[in-house]
Amino acid sequence: MASNRLEVTDESIVASIVAGDIDAYADILARYEAKLHRYVVYLIHNQTMADDIVQDTFIKAYQNLQGFNSKYKFSSWIYRIAHNEAMNAIKKVRHMADDDIDELPDTSYDQRIEEVVDSDILKAHVQGCLGKLEPKYREVIQLVYFEHMKYEEVSDILHVPTSTVGVWLSRAKTRLKELCKQRGVKR
Repeated sequence: MASNRLEVTDESIVASIVAGDIDAYADILARYEAKLHRYVVYLIHNQTMADDIVQDTFIKAYQNLQGFNSKYKFSSWIYRIAHNEAMNAIKKVRHMADDDIDELPDTSYDQRIEEVVDSDILKAHVQGCLGKLEPKYREVIQLVYFEHMKYEEVSDILHVPTSTVGVWLSRAKTRLKELCKQRGVKR
């Protein structure tokens, strides 16, 4: 029976929830909680804030399921909500100096980076270099390499054209190589 659950699409689960099967939301939570948490921690580098943001993401997603258009991918929709929640949280802490934001704790990120990395460019010691990238470049690397999303999905989440995703990814890789070279990390 568990294999049947995995074959069910997100969109059909959402349709069930909207039709009144609120217990089906547990399937959405099971599918996305760890992924969204990893994504948000990567964006904001703060475990406690990430916990709250992911919780708020699921609450907002649930409250707005009626408005979800099933001709689009649910994953892009919920990642966009998480992205917006993370950006709102960052705006709330804007009173902190930029240096203070850079020093936010990076819990769990370092511990799990080796499990997540699947690209030659993202090897050991690179996480320090990633932290120095502009947020839009860090985010596109996170979505493409860590979340294994296609350019079209990233485009939906970030609300930029697909071509922009490609440009940002190219610039991010170039800048990442420069940063790693400056830090003495060899490829």
